[in-house]
Amino acid sequence: MAQPVRDDLVTGADLLAARLAAAGATHAFGIPGGEVLALVDALERAGIQFLLAKHENAAGFMAEGLWHTTGALPILVATLGPGVANAVNVVANAQQDRVPLVFITGCVDHALAESYTHQVFDHQAVLRPLVKASLRAAPGTEDLVVEKAIAIARSGRPGPVHIDLPISVAEARTARRGPLVAPQLQANIPADLSAAQALIADAKRPLVIAGLDLVNQGGAAALDAFLTRTGAPLLTTYKAKGLVPEDDPRVIGGVGLSPKADAIVMPLIEAADLIILAGYDPIEMRQGWRNPWPTSKSVIDIVAQDTPHGMHSASLLLEGSVGQILTKLAEGPRRENVWPGGEPERVRMAIRSVFADRPGWGPHAVFATLRDVAPAGTVATADSGAHRILLSQMWNSDGPRRLLQSTGLCTMGCALPLATGAALGSGQPTLCFVGDAGLEMVLGELATLRDLMVPVVIAVLVDESLGLIALKQKQLGLRRAGVDFGSSDFAAVAEALGGYGVSVADRDSLKREAQAAFQRDGFTVLACRIDAQSYEGAF
Repeated sequence: MAQPVRDDLVTGADLLAARLAAAGATHAFGIPGGEVLALVDALERAGIQFLLAKHENAAGFMAEGLWHTTGALPILVATLGPGVANAVNVVANAQQDRVPLVFITGCVDHALAESYTHQVFDHQAVLRPLVKASLRAAPGTEDLVVEKAIAIARSGRPGPVHIDLPISVAEARTARRGPLVAPQLQANIPADLSAAQALIADAKRPLVIAGLDLVNQGGAAALDAFLTRTGAPLLTTYKAKGLVPEDDPRVIGGVGLSPKADAIVMPLIEAADLIILAGYDPIEMRQGWRNPWPTSKSVIDIVAQDTPHGMHSASLLLEGSVGQILTKLAEGPRRENVWPGGEPERVRMAIRSVFADRPGWGPHAVFATLRDVAPAGTVATADSGAHRILLSQMWNSDGPRRLLQSTGLCTMGCALPLATGAALGSGQPTLCFVGDAGLEMVLGELATLRDLMVPVVIAVLVDESLGLIALKQKQLGLRRAGVDFGSSDFAAVAEALGGYGVSVADRDSLKREAQAAFQRDGFTVLACRIDAQSYEGAF
């Protein structure tokens, strides 16, 4: 005779889901399998909407995009075996792009795994090199494991944490438990800042390079105040674009990937008598940023978490809340007469001149036209490829997290799902820039856009080649191989998958179609045919 279900009992998956909801999770993304059905059910009952993607890799980027726009804890769910393997790329991205992704995977019980091998491999062994921690839930630990995972994911520099959830633990019924009382984290500020304050007081040519730590810690206001107080101009990494709106005369521009931009700013770095690294994370930077200043240069390195990297030297290392440290360092009289030679403004104008719009049609025209049409505050995403380098120099961001991209891992296929998650979170049209090869990687996610009914404007640069790789082959004197492919009718594909699609090849058509796209409820694909040769010498 079946025993009645007690009202005071819940499943292990319920305990896990309740903790995620309490931590600010609103959505979970993934593809369900038999091993995570109890979890998916529990998430829904906890008020966390489970959203189906076409691939686990894309699902993880959707979770990241939502996090960027709402701050909601990003949750990725995958079933065992192929589900886990499919997600490896986005987990690696979360590690290198500092995303506090909570990745929950279903798995068979340990005893069964000893004799049942179908789809079974050691998830933790695969993921451990890519995550801050890999945890396995056991009976009675479900809520504790989640609390630990969230704390680790968010601490220091954010990053992914993995939870392996056995079927029996997810489905077993156990007693409800009251809420855990999480300790209040206090902002970390070094006790003695006198050495840094002295360096700033003596500097005649201070320069700030801001990075991702400051974005993740919400330090835009502190940075603005520090620049005002010290008179220092600002360089940013690509992820830090918009911490100060880029039309502000104190902002020189973004650096780290374009050789042209870097060549323009290096004399300014040489001329600076003090460099303040404000949450600068060198994982975004290329080889030209290895040891970009001599060890004799006065450098204050302010970081969320000290991570030995060997990329640059520093006179002082300050670890903790980057924004609050900047605020303390800005105390004192406002500095006057810094950079009396006016070098920062000349460098700023030089960068804007080199990356200004060009006559005619090509990627410059696409980016300039869409920057004019896109409403203020529009979130844009960029895939990896030649278009991203040029776009990141031309695109003026009017706030932080307004140009989303993969800059640590630099993976293709990220822009469309990032835009999907961002639009889901904001409820406003998001603009996605992607090459034709990158879009072909994730074409199935157009159907996800259709089903979610969120507004995304997709500008696909159609040149039928891997343009950046082709440029590198040419620079190295190598034969062109493996970089060309056939033509796809992206407008027809968009229509077939429930959106609106159109091919454009001139500024007027693009402007007209983009204006209509930003008023449309569903998704739009603007297939912009360009000549791949347009990128030569552009960045």
